[in-house]
Amino acid sequence: MVDAQALDEVVTFTSELIRIDTTNRGGGDGNERGAAEYAVAKLTDAGVEAAILEKAPMRSNVVARIEGTDPGADALLVHGHLDVVPAEAADWSVHPFSGEITDDGMLWGRGALDMKSMDAMILATVRSWAREGVRPRRPIVIAFTADEEASAEYGAGYLADAHADKFAGCTEGVSESGGFTFHGGTDTGGNQLRIYPIGAGERGTAWLRLAARGTAGHGSKANPDNAVSKLAAAVARIGAHEWPVRLTPTVRAALTELSALYGVEPDFGDADGTVARLGPAAQLVESTLRNSANPTVLQAGYKVNVIPEHASAEVDGRMLPGAEDEFAATLDELCGPDVRWEFQHRTSPLGAPVDSPTFAAMREAVRRFDPEGHPVPFCMSGGTDAKQFAALGITGYGFSPLGLPPEFGYGRLAHGVDERVPVEGLRFGLRVLDDFLRRA
Repeated sequence: MVDAQALDEVVTFTSELIRIDTTNRGGGDGNERGAAEYAVAKLTDAGVEAAILEKAPMRSNVVARIEGTDPGADALLVHGHLDVVPAEAADWSVHPFSGEITDDGMLWGRGALDMKSMDAMILATVRSWAREGVRPRRPIVIAFTADEEASAEYGAGYLADAHADKFAGCTEGVSESGGFTFHGGTDTGGNQLRIYPIGAGERGTAWLRLAARGTAGHGSKANPDNAVSKLAAAVARIGAHEWPVRLTPTVRAALTELSALYGVEPDFGDADGTVARLGPAAQLVESTLRNSANPTVLQAGYKVNVIPEHASAEVDGRMLPGAEDEFAATLDELCGPDVRWEFQHRTSPLGAPVDSPTFAAMREAVRRFDPEGHPVPFCMSGGTDAKQFAALGITGYGFSPLGLPPEFGYGRLAHGVDERVPVEGLRFGLRVLDDFLRRA
């Protein structure tokens, strides 16, 4: 178990990392160098050699390796990203880059959940091992990446393409979006349910750009060839489309285990009906039953009385394993002959086995520190750097444990205003992560 110093360090490290502004605005506009240097300093102090790798200046990644006690064991990749999404200070109750700890025991700031807390847990764990002379069973490769909040071009994508040798022997990886406390109401016996979703799959990313072309002209004149009208019609069809249910093995496993907790007989022929009977836990699976495409950006015109020649839109699409071709064919149909579409950024869906020893070790680590908790598999609706490392044959899991109180709103606060994490929840997560990494 981690020592008392580590329990203090995980709080300090999270706060100090938050104070290093690593905002990623996309399009290459980001700077992770300060956080990378911070991580290297903490690792070096623990006797762990770490390298900073960059595709472009200031877009910094860190990679380090710790040898295990079993030299024949497959290596485990443990990774977290250093960048964060933008935050507007005027909207926040506490400054988003303050790393402040308030009287209620909350540590505030952008990245508190996504995912500087996990970065801090990794650093605190490694330093605790160094003080105790502990080595994990498996070799562990640590990676802190840039650019996860955009395309990963400067981060995990670059590492997988240009530095694959750094990940030699890695067969599995763990990172964000899993292992946190989800309060699921009560079971049939009236007992409070603490659920710990562990990521064992991700929908694929399909960021799209739509374009329509028409005839420019005066806004007062009849114009049946209006680019804005064509685009608007296609966007409306996409937004209103009801995608069919496509159950993946991970989602089936999630429905099976959650149904058992709520005393529900799962009906895979009526997945929506089954989800509706899962109470608060419905939100863990409802977004991963099917593909999706949500319009997010519209651009057209420059003056009210001028019909533009061009109009464009952007759509956040997500694809389930095995449903990629269906996704493309549906977009062709919804856009019709007057609107072209193309992928701006695309990653493949992921799935990971839930019957593996590694998944079992994650379950056991959670139960060791919350015996009444219920670790369950789930598929992430969004995506992580695991997709980039999958190109190296590394199976990715979502496991960045945190202990969270009821009504906390993890999904609302990550990427949201007033992002924060409970100090004691950080310490719980550190204990769980340390236990898992020692035994995995």
